[in-house]
Amino acid sequence: MGAFHSNPAEQTYRDLAEKTGFSVEQIWILHNRFKQLSHDEEMLRRDDFKAIPDLACNPIRSQIIEAFFDQRNFQTNSDGTAHEIGFEEFLTVMSYFRPPSLNMTQEEKEDLRRAKLRFLFNMHDTDNDGTITLEEYRHVVEELLSRSGAIGQETAKGITDAAMLEVASTSVGHMGPDDVYEGITFEHFLKILKGIEIESRMHIRFLNMDTTVLCK
Repeated sequence: MGAFHSNPAEQTYRDLAEKTGFSVEQIWILHNRFKQLSHDEEMLRRDDFKAIPDLACNPIRSQIIEAFFDQRNFQTNSDGTAHEIGFEEFLTVMSYFRPPSLNMTQEEKEDLRRAKLRFLFNMHDTDNDGTITLEEYRHVVEELLSRSGAIGQETAKGITDAAMLEVASTSVGHMGPDDVYEGITFEHFLKILKGIEIESRMHIRFLNMDTTVLCK
């Protein structure tokens, strides 16, 4: 799975550009980063990510690493966890961190937003049961807000607390005494994050590469 030759044909790059939204030039750059990470091997493993200094202090480091090996993120209608990934899988996961480009249509922006939110949801739905807990939702919102740079950590925390109370009231408040709370589903996740701009806040940096500049 995911085998990718050291000098892929330009047509392969064009096919990957169509799939991921990166340009051919950006894919070339990312392929060089991939080879740096893998030490010129065809496949990447978790230990390769764990050795990245820029990820060492990231509060969601473990979730980011696992996201690269979560087969739900490969856009192949599969699930489970991979032990290693090739360049195509690496590129596909990196595309979730790509900000929207200026020439996107409204429909494309909405599709990108939904894909990013599904990716975020998967990061916290670790048992793949289709739900996340209130505490996991809190973590998602706080991370998104604090990463914006416009507000501080404490302000983000306050907004997150208020958002979580709203979720609790809508998810749990109308439950009967014998009902069992099963968590937040993805569709509910979409609704409660409707007012939060996430398209440009999801980015990752390592090996002197910042995905905020990787857009067409």
